[in-house]
Amino acid sequence: MADEDVKLIDEKGIRLDGRRFDELRPISIEAGVLKRADGSAYLEWGENKVLAAVYGPREMHPRHAQNPSRAVVQARYNMAAFSVPDRKRPGPDRRSVEISKIMSEALEEIVFVEQFPRASIDVFVEVLEASAGTRCAALTAASVALADAGIPMSDIISSCAAGKIDGQIVLDLGKKEDNYGEADVPLGMVPSSGKITLLQMDGNLTLEEYKQVMELAMGACKKIYQLQRDALKRRYSTSLKNFEEMADDTEEV
Repeated sequence: MADEDVKLIDEKGIRLDGRRFDELRPISIEAGVLKRADGSAYLEWGENKVLAAVYGPREMHPRHAQNPSRAVVQARYNMAAFSVPDRKRPGPDRRSVEISKIMSEALEEIVFVEQFPRASIDVFVEVLEASAGTRCAALTAASVALADAGIPMSDIISSCAAGKIDGQIVLDLGKKEDNYGEADVPLGMVPSSGKITLLQMDGNLTLEEYKQVMELAMGACKKIYQLQRDALKRRYSTSLKNFEEMADDTEEV
């Protein structure tokens, strides 16, 4: 199908999935979904389904890779073979290696790595179902999993993309918009400080279009930040409630 045959947004400003230019796909986040991980999170973002798990801090192996003055954050991003309609070849590819690297660098910006010399903080992200924007979904889920693990850090990272389709700037590109659009700009930031930890661009934008994209993406990150905080609040309010119930049962005995 040629690009010119795909109409991504109509004359009323409505996109293929019924959203307007500044609307996010539905997002849900749950923290603490894996018992054997130190921290974990499950995220659904549109049709994306992402699972993140954190282990550590723990001694880094092999030892020659240790940093004597700080921890190393090792992120591993992987798309399951069944995550896309055309079965993906199992194992890492160039794209997975690239996303793993930029996630590691982004997360090291918020973790107090100097508190854990010679240690490794391992972050595993598995994309169970993919439908555009998986790197933003992965980074968002990984941040919640780190917080769930109790890793000391300055704050959590929120991530979202904006871009250009049919000559118009839009937020949170869907699969066809990503495939046939003109530009895509994934952004990761710490909303409380405005610090940008991830910024990439695929395509071309004018300076004015770039400013519009950044404004849309940064505004969306603030909304996603609240969803991340709400997920952590639910996780620990539930844990506290269970603890109080156990204490009451013990007193009765």
